[in-house]
Amino acid sequence: MRTPLDVERLRRAVAEEPELSFFSRIDVVESTGSTNADLIARAGEPGAEGAVLLAEAQEAGRGRHARTWVSPPRAQISMSILVRLDGIAPEALGWLPLLTGVAVVDALRETAGVDANLKWPNDVLIAGRKVAGILAEVAAGGAAPVVVVGTGINVSLTESELPVPHATSLTLAGARETDRTALVRSLLTQFARRFTDWRAAGWSTASLVGAYRERCATIGAEVRAELPGGEVLTGVAGGVDDHGRLMIGDRAVSAGDVTHLRAGY
Repeated sequence: MRTPLDVERLRRAVAEEPELSFFSRIDVVESTGSTNADLIARAGEPGAEGAVLLAEAQEAGRGRHARTWVSPPRAQISMSILVRLDGIAPEALGWLPLLTGVAVVDALRETAGVDANLKWPNDVLIAGRKVAGILAEVAAGGAAPVVVVGTGINVSLTESELPVPHATSLTLAGARETDRTALVRSLLTQFARRFTDWRAAGWSTASLVGAYRERCATIGAEVRAELPGGEVLTGVAGGVDDHGRLMIGDRAVSAGDVTHLRAGY
């Protein structure tokens, strides 16, 4: 039997731990179409900033390029966070999902004890198989854009429940901790730490770039990138630049589907 999330335990942590005071409210619903869509709909409500929404099951979760996926009840972490980024430069907004990827990797390494890494731009891998994905969506623009960033983590899925053959779950990877409440608490702590540091630095990505590069398994790997418009680019990923773009040879790739042909780790 899969254990439900303990929302009261999470709310106590937010009330008692200074690092988690960043979050204004935490809600858990039994089922929804998409936690991202639900928070986007609430973006104009008072106190929406810092809201966290989790679902025990998602019926129409969305990934990059509008791909849909469904999570079995209580087998995953399906979570969205709403943040306001006052005064951020538009070109820096793309760092939010990358920052979230760093937070997920650190939470999984620290709490689950797995060797998680990033695949550019923001998939999380264990031994080359995808365990988590991230999607950020702008809810409102302007000088203080509101963005909802969603994270889906496979926790206790069995081989037969995996959405695609190249996926994995924390259970299948031999994680030492699969209690979803403990994992959510760790993820919220890592996210709050990274986000508040980024905001305090005036949205400078100087320290964030280094943290991302250290955790990115795509760097040094031979890759195939399917770019918008149908172009296909292959080569060794030489690095990630200060704008978060993947460098393949002398090309800076800002969007596309990347496949690792030869792992760089």
